[in-house]
Amino acid sequence: MDTIDIITDGACSGNPGRGGWAAIVIVAGRVDEYSGSELNTTNNRMELLAVIDGLRAIKKEGIPVTVYSDSKYVVEAVEKGWLWNWERKNFKDKKNIDLWQIYISLHKIFRPSFVWIKGHNNHPQNERCDRLAVEAARGYDLEMDEVYEQLKD
Repeated sequence: MDTIDIITDGACSGNPGRGGWAAIVIVAGRVDEYSGSELNTTNNRMELLAVIDGLRAIKKEGIPVTVYSDSKYVVEAVEKGWLWNWERKNFKDKKNIDLWQIYISLHKIFRPSFVWIKGHNNHPQNERCDRLAVEAARGYDLEMDEVYEQLKD
């Protein structure tokens, strides 16, 4: 049976600051790379957005999905069940609610499992994601993270 592997990373120059995210999606030996950026955001938002956009890239349901991330924030929220408690409590006192709600809708479709990988530890795809995310954060024409801008005040 085919599997889908998604390797993700987020980067932020300053926190908050210019942010970038990247996802490498591997399906049946095909490797696709995705990245994006935001002008003023946080590292956790970029880590989570990398997962979201990696999942959005999947074209077919019903295939086992594994997400590899160096973000304990994202991995532990899902794998330790914290996210579902946050949802039950309407995300009281939690950040990034908008992105977590998007993630939840994608989780219901793809049911990914997560594997935490140590960042900057010579994992080839994680290193590639890091380079793509940093490059995106350094790019031109970064978009505003409208939700973050509204919530930070």
